[in-house]
Amino acid sequence: MTSHRATSPDGSSSLRHPAAPVATFVVSAISLYAGAAIAVGLFDHVEPGGVAWLRSLFAALILLAIARPWRQRWTRSDVGWAAAFGTVLVSMNACFYAAADLLPLGTAVAIEFVGPVAFAALATRTARNWAAIALAGFGVVLLAGIQLDGSARGVGFALAAALLWAGYIALGHRVADRTVGLNGLAVGIATGALVTSPVLAPMATDVTEDLRWLGAALGVGILSSAIPYALDQWVLRRVSADRFAVLLAILPATATVIGLISLGQVPSGPEAAGIALVTLGVALRETVSTGSRRVPIPPSP
Repeated sequence: MTSHRATSPDGSSSLRHPAAPVATFVVSAISLYAGAAIAVGLFDHVEPGGVAWLRSLFAALILLAIARPWRQRWTRSDVGWAAAFGTVLVSMNACFYAAADLLPLGTAVAIEFVGPVAFAALATRTARNWAAIALAGFGVVLLAGIQLDGSARGVGFALAAALLWAGYIALGHRVADRTVGLNGLAVGIATGALVTSPVLAPMATDVTEDLRWLGAALGVGILSSAIPYALDQWVLRRVSADRFAVLLAILPATATVIGLISLGQVPSGPEAAGIALVTLGVALRETVSTGSRRVPIPPSP
């Protein structure tokens, strides 16, 4: 039997297969946007900002139970960075859901990706990354031009989410350097949910009118946060930053397929072209160098 160089903590031969990280990432992507599709369905009953807050609340409870971050020694600075990271993350999700309420899911995801691609271009300033931002930028301009007649607000929310995603990346690197495993993410989301609660929690009060809506919100937290973040951590430990960066390119296409199957959102020819340009930009751009490490753009929140 052919042996594989990759190793797995549990010794499972299937998890040592070279294709295992790719397959795991695909499962993570499907889970992420299946949760987003459920969230879109909830918007008829609960405001998008409220759904984003409930997602963060349930994800925080799950991740706190899994990570048990209180076992780590925390400084005031560590908590401060985690709180800033989590507040940006929750705010980004709220903006993304507001965009997804007004735009097709695949379009909202594609526009949001201009944030991390631009961050990589500005951080490394290589010809390859400038080409990547040009491709992604053309794609976003094409998508925005299509949508401005129908929802300029949706494009605005998606661009706001893109800007916040760039902030999420910058803060995420600092939090990752200061914490272990999922600890920073768990504390970050928990504090982010707390900080944003005065604004977002009142938008979620309608969820108490029907237990099915509450169950759906719990499902969003599990599918869009707990499962993808845990799986992506597993993948990140087993592939290079460059390879993970290429894997991220499947996310806009995955969101488009989920939107088509779950929500009946059929992209037009120009929309498909715009999403394809963004996908090419994501695949082309290089990873960000931080000190001696090369860090990939974190998974889509």
